[in-house]
Amino acid sequence: MLKEILSISGKPGLQKLISNSSNAIIVESLLDGKRFPAYSNSKIIALEDISIYTENEDMPLKEVFQRMFTKENGQTAISHKEPTEKILAYFEEIVPEYDKERVYTSDMKKIVQWYNLLVSKGMLQLEEEKKQE
Repeated sequence: MLKEILSISGKPGLQKLISNSSNAIIVESLLDGKRFPAYSNSKIIALEDISIYTENEDMPLKEVFQRMFTKENGQTAISHKEPTEKILAYFEEIVPEYDKERVYTSDMKKIVQWYNLLVSKGMLQLEEEKKQE
């Protein structure tokens, strides 16, 4: 599922991959449902390919989402607009081993925002994905 959810630089929120064409991909915004083409010159990354720095190995974003999902019992987490101290405390609780020098507050806010967006849209099916692997 996360391989079809994309982050495109310069575009707010997340986009869902709809189809491929010869020179672009067609995506749909999870924020407003509008569809638009994304071209190869845009910085496009699938959430499945994102990981965060930890003191040991990098942790896939899916695992961070899984920890958040477990902590929140499948519900949304704190708002990404909370004060920095709250975001740091929350992230410290979820991923205590994150690399404090390389993971920025802006990264944490983005992860919390993405998690909440996916949960609110019912698009975070972590249990299913584990069984399929």
